[in-house]
Amino acid sequence: MATPRTTRPDALTLEVVDLIGSVVARYHEEYEEAAAEHALTGAQARLLSLLSLEPLPMRKLAHKLKCEPSNVTGIVDRLESRGLAERRPDPADRRVKLAAATDEGRRVARSLRESLRFAREPLAGLSERERLTLRDLLRRMVDVEGDAEDQGPR
Repeated sequence: MATPRTTRPDALTLEVVDLIGSVVARYHEEYEEAAAEHALTGAQARLLSLLSLEPLPMRKLAHKLKCEPSNVTGIVDRLESRGLAERRPDPADRRVKLAAATDEGRRVARSLRESLRFAREPLAGLSERERLTLRDLLRRMVDVEGDAEDQGPR
């Protein structure tokens, strides 16, 4: 059994955490603004963005969005009524329904991604090598978090 960490983070770690918080806050603010320009809520835009990558079952969407499957059903209903998403049977298991972006939904998701100033301005100031390094470091952080979730409570 792992023992909980009792040492306080150092000043550099605290500064990095604050900077990550600022980046996340700016990302969410701009994402909400971009979503509103398409008459979408932030949750609808995030779900549509996920569906633009691949069709997903409701449970997996709920897990990725960290919400209840019933919430996902309502969001998909609203996207479906606007012609941005559709439900279809899973070819691997016809009992399971997949949510998928329509052609229009993929177009809107692409427009959302392209409209984020966040991605253009600060990242444009970094060299390709710096962006690759940043990407690799962020992947490592995400992978550590994912590994901890996969292992469950101890």
